[in-house]
Amino acid sequence: MAIFNGLNADVLVKNKSFLQFGKFFIVGILNTGLDFGILNLLMWSTNTYEGQSIVIFNTISFAIAVTNSYILNKYWTFGDKSKEQAPQQFAKFIGVSGVGWGLNTGIVYSVTTLISPIFGLGPALWANIAKAMATGVVLAWNFAGYKLFVFKK
Repeated sequence: MAIFNGLNADVLVKNKSFLQFGKFFIVGILNTGLDFGILNLLMWSTNTYEGQSIVIFNTISFAIAVTNSYILNKYWTFGDKSKEQAPQQFAKFIGVSGVGWGLNTGIVYSVTTLISPIFGLGPALWANIAKAMATGVVLAWNFAGYKLFVFKK
């Protein structure tokens, strides 16, 4: 059966990286929703949308999403059922994710704190735009790091 403008579905199924990225993308959507939801709850409950508080809020939301990401990516995306190497693997995961956190938080902090909202956007929407930009950057970093370093077979 031909789909995707002539691409054969069987070819797509046989392409492990394509399937892994698809699963990674689904996990990413779930974790992004978790990350954004927690960040927005913290911002809304404190009415704080910039400065050092945003770093703390972003760290909390990112850490929860990353923990969920490890579990889903290990067992579902990359199909890694091993338990022997779990402590070392988790340490690698935290290392890759730590760089991702630095990129994510740096972008969120910089955009919300150093750049005033444009086009009359409110601070909450501006913080979410910053978070969306950061998420896009970190998506590419995390997939490469997890695939090539953390869950490498």
